[in-house]
Parts: sequence; C-alpha cells; structure tokens
Amino acid sequence: MEKKEKLYEGKAKIVYATDEKDKVIVYFKDEATAFNAQKKDVIEGKGILNNKISSLFFQLLEKNNIPTHFIKQLSDREMLTYHVKIIPIEVVVRNIATGSIVKRLGISEKTEFNPPLIEFYLKNDALGDPIICYEHIIALNLTTDEDIKIIKDLALRVNKVLREFVEKANIILVDFKLEFGKKEDGTIVVADEISPDTCRFWDKETGERMDKDRFRLNLGDLTKYYEEVLKRIEK
Repeated sequence: MEKKEKLYEGKAKIVYATDEKDKVIVYFKDEATAFNAQKKDVIEGKGILNNKISSLFFQLLEKNNIPTHFIKQLSDREMLTYHVKIIPIEVVVRNIATGSIVKRLGISEKTEFNPPLIEFYLKNDALGDPIICYEHIIALNLTTDEDIKIIKDLALRVNKVLREFVEKANIILVDFKLEFGKKEDGTIVVADEISPDTCRFWDKETGERMDKDRFRLNLGDLTKYYEEVLKRIEK
C-alpha cells in the first residue's frame, strides 16, 4: 500500500490517497480545537491516542455488524479506511444532558434522555455547524429520506453497542458525534473517528470528565484521561 497525495486536511486529521482508489490513509494530528476552532492548542500524543481508541471502537462496531469505513490500523497515527463520500451532516446522540443542549433548552445538567435523543447539525465550519431538523436536510438536499432512516438506525445501534461496552469499563457514555459516508457501492457507513474528541465520557464512580471537555473547560490532564480510556477499553 503506497501513500500518495494529500486529499484533505481538517482540524484533527489528514486524509491521503493510496494506490488503490477506494482506500485512503487517515493520519491523526495532535491539534486540539474547540468552539468552532476559536480555541486551539497542540497536545502531544493526542493523535496517537485517538487513532488507537478509534481503531478499537471501529473494530467493536464491525463485530456487531455495524458497517464502518475502517479497514485496519497501520501505525500509531494512521489507519487505513475505505474512501467514502461524507454526508454533510453531524449526528449527535445524547444519553445525558450536558453542554450546548443545557444552554439552548434550559434542561437541567445530567437529565437522562430515555429514549436517547438524536440531533442533526449541518457540517459547515463557516456557519458554525448549526443545528438543523429533518425538513432542513430535505430542503437543502443533503441526503434522502431513506438515508436519514438508515443513519438514525445506525446511530442508535452504535449508541447501544458503545454504551454497553464502555459501561463494563466503568465509563458512562454521555453523548457523542457521528459522521457517515457512502462507499462506492452506495453503502452508508460510520466514518470519521470515535474517540474522546467526539464522545463525552464520564468516570462511572467519580464523574470525572474523560474527554475533550477537559480542553474546552480548561480542566487539564487531557492526555492522562485519554490514556485511561484507552487502558480500560483495551482490557
């Protein structure tokens, strides 16, 4: 497998072409961003941890018959994935209220959602990734009604698998963001990454935040807690 030209660089990852047109290499950077990149820093080793954690979670989903873009981990910072066309929607699944939804709707912190709440956001940095509804998705022609049904079903399945898995590691899955892409044959798969950058994890016993909120809220020790997440899910 030969790494070729850079196809895309985002806030946390770089995507490279390979000599096989349906496969790409994803490189995880150490950059940390929050609040639509208004807050930035470089945290040494974060990319390595996110790559390893994402690889484990993608393998877990595949074992549970949830399709992903993941093929294999190549190195500490790189994974091989299928080349997919990203659907420009960020899907957030919420099990417990915290963060933006508390501010937007006046919901009490730590309110539990049963069933889990699904929200859609337009994937557009220039607009600040605004929250959107089903009608917006259809009106903007972001994807089809059938695709939305598949995405919602996959998101809830991912939630169930991840929530049960991390609970055994003494971690609460509070909420998380997913992105989806289409393979060349049209199959919708979970893409991007699944890591403490995109999930909120709380320690089940202490309530300590084990995710990017440590950066957002200036709590410190980000790599320490990412390392702890990796240690627990590797067991």
